[in-house]
Amino acid sequence: MAEFQPRILAFCCNWCSYAGADLCGVSRFQYPPNIRIIRVMCSGRVEPVFLLKAFKAGIDGVLVLGCHIGDCHYISGNNSAQAVMEKAFALCKALGIDEKRMKLDWVSASEGQRFAEMVTEFTEQVRKLGPIGFGKKTDGGCP
Repeated sequence: MAEFQPRILAFCCNWCSYAGADLCGVSRFQYPPNIRIIRVMCSGRVEPVFLLKAFKAGIDGVLVLGCHIGDCHYISGNNSAQAVMEKAFALCKALGIDEKRMKLDWVSASEGQRFAEMVTEFTEQVRKLGPIGFGKKTDGGCP
């Protein structure tokens, strides 16, 4: 039987983390190929419903990546993202979704290596949790 390969979705801000992911690729840094990136203009524009819809669709883990605090192209978008994601994490936890399936972090345009390391670490963390598994209350997934 093949090893479980988690499906990871990453929301990356256009100005920093998406550019960091691009630098990662251009620099040929290795990271797991099972991540799909959605470019958003700002991490502050990611709504909690996006995470819920991703999990409902069978995504095993969700990353929200933005500019470092103080470096946001939109001044305070990443501060907004932090406040909104705290609520989203609490909502997902209340719904029975293991909070280890979600991560909010900061990646600048010059941090391609950091992007690769973060994605690799997060993928391993989600792999240990197993598939999201709707209908199974003991698997660390959704109820």
